[in-house]
Amino acid sequence: MPRPEARFAALVLAAGGSSRLGSPKQLLPYGDGLLLDAVLDLARGFPFEQRVLALGGYADEVRDRVDTTGFDVVINEEYTSGCSSSISAAIGAVRDDIDGVVMLLGDQPGVRRETIAEVLAGRGNAPIAVTRYDDGIGHPFVLARSTFPAVALLRGDRGVWKLIDRLGTAVARVRVAGPVPRDVDTLADYEALQRAASS
Repeated sequence: MPRPEARFAALVLAAGGSSRLGSPKQLLPYGDGLLLDAVLDLARGFPFEQRVLALGGYADEVRDRVDTTGFDVVINEEYTSGCSSSISAAIGAVRDDIDGVVMLLGDQPGVRRETIAEVLAGRGNAPIAVTRYDDGIGHPFVLARSTFPAVALLRGDRGVWKLIDRLGTAVARVRVAGPVPRDVDTLADYEALQRAASS
C-alpha cells in the first residue's frame, strides 16, 4: 500500500525576551500589522495540519495584541535558558497524528510560502531538512517525528544546530535561491528589515 501523505505542523518560535532590543520584537510594527502577525499569517497561508506558537517573554502583551487564532499557544516559562526550551515545549503540544514539524522563527517574516513547499518536497526521508540559501543555512527547518525525543533533550540557543551537525549527511540540505531571510535581534536588524521590505 502507498504511504499516506505526511502530515506536518507549523511550529512558530516567538518566546524570546528581546534582551538585545530592549522591547518586545514580536510587537514591532511591520507591514500592515506587527512583526509576529506576518509570521503567523505565513503559517496560516500554508495547509498545515496543526499550528503551534511558543511564547515566553512578554507573553501577556503578545496575546493581548496579536491574533493567535488557529494556533495552539504554548507558554515557555524557561525562555531565558535559550531557544531549545521553546522547541521542547512546543514539540510537547504536537498532536500524535502529526509526522513532523516545520520550524519558523517569529522574528523572520521574510520566509516565503514557496520556500516551505520546496523544503518539504526536497526532504525525502531525512530526519531533518534545512534550507540551503545562497549565503548559508536558514529556516525553515523540518523535523521528523523520529527526532522529537532528541529534540526534547536539547539545551541552549544552538541546540538544534548542534543536532544538525551531529547528524551530518543524514540531514537534507534543500537548495533555495536567495539570501537567508533577515531576523531581528537588534534595532539595526529591524531597521535593515524595514528597508528591505520597502525596497
